[in-house]
Amino acid sequence: MAKKKATKKKATAKKSSAKKSTAKRSSRKEVLVVGSKTKIALKGSGKVTYNVSSDTLEAINELVYQAVEQAQKRCAANGRKTIRPYDILA
Repeated sequence: MAKKKATKKKATAKKSSAKKSTAKRSSRKEVLVVGSKTKIALKGSGKVTYNVSSDTLEAINELVYQAVEQAQKRCAANGRKTIRPYDILA
């Protein structure tokens, strides 16, 4: 049997919903940290295990963005185009 072709109405409906979800994402910064690995590190493995709130990953992501921005500024101030480890750690 031949497959039925999708109608144009369905295709346009999918496109418009994709645009809406993209608009919501653009207001948020892209996540630079791996959530599952970060949560494992934060919980700890000793005698005490810690709970991790949902906002914690967003806060860590913001710190990473700040570190990247500072590293870029320091690199530019030194007349370089290559970001070095000491640009981030400073």
